[in-house]
Amino acid sequence: MSFISYLINGISLGSVYAIIALGYTMVYGIAKMLNFAHGDVIMVGGYIIFTFMSTLGLSPILSVLIGIILCTLLGLTIEHIAYKPLRKAPSLAVLITAIGVSYFLQNMALLIAGAESKSFSSVISVPPLSLAEGRLTISGETLVTIPLCIIIMVSLTIFVRKSKTGRGMIAVSEDKDAAVLMGINVNKTIAITFAIGSALAAIASALMFSTYSNLSSTSGAMPGIKAFVAAVFGGIGSVPGAMIGGILLGIIEIISRAYISTQLGDAIVFLVLIIVLLVKPTGILGKKIQEKV
Repeated sequence: MSFISYLINGISLGSVYAIIALGYTMVYGIAKMLNFAHGDVIMVGGYIIFTFMSTLGLSPILSVLIGIILCTLLGLTIEHIAYKPLRKAPSLAVLITAIGVSYFLQNMALLIAGAESKSFSSVISVPPLSLAEGRLTISGETLVTIPLCIIIMVSLTIFVRKSKTGRGMIAVSEDKDAAVLMGINVNKTIAITFAIGSALAAIASALMFSTYSNLSSTSGAMPGIKAFVAAVFGGIGSVPGAMIGGILLGIIEIISRAYISTQLGDAIVFLVLIIVLLVKPTGILGKKIQEKV
């Protein structure tokens, strides 16, 4: 039963990585940029939810909704101030700016909330499920996280493929100049993408900090990096790939910590990524892009 328990925990953790990775993969797929500040938006979302729920005494659901709204506005602000002026800039300039935004958010959180870690109370009140005569217990957080990840992935896939805005996103990802000629507002489309990614970051923060309650100014850094690894693992730019990559990454991390070494868990995750990229550089569901000359 212990292996099954580890497997379920890995799927739960991987589902959180998948939700975060969806933000990475959508921004990269459409804007062709890596938003390394995405992990810190998760941290900000955690502080927002913590403040409204623990300090101001609002209900968990209302606190999460406020966190989603404010993180969405934060994502739009970051895109408008930091990234929009660099639309035609070299990718290295955008990358450096993303790192700068990341450190700015971390230091702002440090100044406002202090260096002391906060204990995040779970926003999920679902009781745990006991199976196999009590030998296997599935937490309420896991019971919510896994189905929610599937719902989000399916909803995003339908939105991108069926809605007018989603088809505009596909057009922008294929060719920005051609999209402009077709009457698509590229700046608006990219802004919507950042808004969706930031809203997903707030949802991920609520789920992640409900399970791992330690909240600090750097709490979003490592999950953000691992989610980026998950996006690359599954094939960056692919919504189903982000989910597959996230879940596989979570399983690998939990299993390796349980059976190999708790200290080497992160190293094993990145080692697996290197192996996957050596075998299939585009990731599991990634497509090879033909360069036009």
